[in-house]
Amino acid sequence: NLPVQSLTAFRVYINLEAFAGMWINAFILCALCIGWVKKKTLNSNEKILLFLSCSRISHLGFSWVNNFLSRIYPNYFYVQSILQLLASFTTFFNYSNLWVSACLCVFYCIKIANFRNRFFIYLKVKIDRMMPWLLLASGISALSMGIIMYDIAEIAQRNNLTFTCLGNFWEESIRMEKHFFSVFFLAGVGYAVSFTAVIFSALFLLFSLWRHKRMMQTNSMKDLSMEAHIRAMKSILSFLVMYTINFVCLILTIIYTMKKENTMTLLISIYLYAFPGVHSLILIFSNPKLEKALLKMLSFRAKC
Repeated sequence: NLPVQSLTAFRVYINLEAFAGMWINAFILCALCIGWVKKKTLNSNEKILLFLSCSRISHLGFSWVNNFLSRIYPNYFYVQSILQLLASFTTFFNYSNLWVSACLCVFYCIKIANFRNRFFIYLKVKIDRMMPWLLLASGISALSMGIIMYDIAEIAQRNNLTFTCLGNFWEESIRMEKHFFSVFFLAGVGYAVSFTAVIFSALFLLFSLWRHKRMMQTNSMKDLSMEAHIRAMKSILSFLVMYTINFVCLILTIIYTMKKENTMTLLISIYLYAFPGVHSLILIFSNPKLEKALLKMLSFRAKC
């Protein structure tokens, strides 16, 4: 068990990360909505960012409220249906966040990479029409995972299995039963699918960049496509690194939760709370419009 002072410091740090992440994503949401009102339309990239920012604000906000209530009223977990709703919403927001992020990487890859394959050309032409359906599929899939988690939590409560929740982590004092292994397997499959999409997007875009750069060097030419490749590559690679760490942290969370090592789960939670805000900040600086809007807002506040 951690000393009270260390535990308080952890909670303060996690709260600061949650508020910072919500502020960053709220900025993206406001900037996109203002542009939407002015232009009366949003392109596919902006639609994904809008959906992603909403998902992350909800994810961080719900986690913070849950963390806050668990401090002032720990027994609220034992109120009828609270446990099920908590597990369901946490799962829904977590998966929608990860899968929409993966959709963004796939969109960058298809939109910017250049391949002569007929199927890839077909995807490039149709990606703008397909993206709303991909986002809808991501939302429905995340909702399905949330419903499954609701049923599992209901079974667990009915069988008198006790749970406590801290942020995104389950610290269970239970006797492991068969359906919990299916939960871990289901979670692993969900994360693996999105992680695989990010890896392949990065590899395809990297190969396209290498081939395009070699062609430009041969012809002694430079064009805007190179800059677009590099900008997208920076965004996807940074996300790939963070996603890899996130994936490892989630596996470690399961291991340390089962071993009831609260110190390690708290340390891991610091990174997981930082992930949505840091990645959104990277997305801002890889998007010229959002970067310009942020710098304009900061300069205005500095003058005030």
